[in-house]
Amino acid sequence: MNPYDAAHILAKALKESPEFKGYSEAQKLLANDSAACEMLLDFRKEQFRLEKQKLSGLEVAPEQIEKLEKLFEVLNLNLTVKRFLDAEFRFSRLIEDIQKIIGEATAELMDPTLMQQFGEALGDEYEEEE
Repeated sequence: MNPYDAAHILAKALKESPEFKGYSEAQKLLANDSAACEMLLDFRKEQFRLEKQKLSGLEVAPEQIEKLEKLFEVLNLNLTVKRFLDAEFRFSRLIEDIQKIIGEATAELMDPTLMQQFGEALGDEYEEEE
């Protein structure tokens, strides 16, 4: 089978999947509920801020994590947000599973020695730019 044809079949199957349809419907419901949308946006901003802090090597205080967990608990009380997050999770899981299948099918193309050489060469280039 031609990989392009298979990709088009996969795209069609994704659009017809319960995960895609559920996520699409949950997005529409969220878009029509400004309060829920704002709550989720505030949560995601805080989540992103803490992730950025971690990636920068800065310590995240337990109070910050606790605050984020409490925000998440409050979010889950809103049925529109809860439905959206659940649908988003299910759709993301589907996409991850498909990516894993494709990754396993192409894994033999990845020569670990060659990839290490590329990584080292790119690391050298990066260090020179700094």
